[in-house]
Amino acid sequence: MPIATSSDTIDISSENKTEDLANKILKKLKLGDIVFLYGEIGVGKTTFVKYLINEFQRENNLNLTEVTSPTFSLLNEYQIKDIKINHYDLFRLKSADEVKNLDLFEDNQNVITLIEWPQFIQKKPKNLIEISFKYNDDHQKRSVKVKGVSL
Repeated sequence: MPIATSSDTIDISSENKTEDLANKILKKLKLGDIVFLYGEIGVGKTTFVKYLINEFQRENNLNLTEVTSPTFSLLNEYQIKDIKINHYDLFRLKSADEVKNLDLFEDNQNVITLIEWPQFIQKKPKNLIEISFKYNDDHQKRSVKVKGVSL
């Protein structure tokens, strides 16, 4: 279970810094973990997920796949050897009732779950890591705060 800690603000203004953060988080993830990704459109949530999944594939000697936001399908699934990663994007949902129909945490002990736009999820699950992405100043700089795991 992740340690309930909060980080200071981490600069992710470049893709290299976003990739570094994804690699650090990846080393902490285990089956059953759930990651909530908060932040405005274009702030780097899906880019973070891309680096996380691609590094996981690289570590397992697999071909890297294209990682896109499942805005329209709501879910992209990635099988990496014995591990399944569910990547949700709940941007289009309008209410908490719509979230209930998705069974997001039905079988979460056998998967790693990444959820963009989790605002309508009313009950926070166990094994939760929360990453809040934020634009700074002129939208050229971005940062994150991580809660639920120590880096």
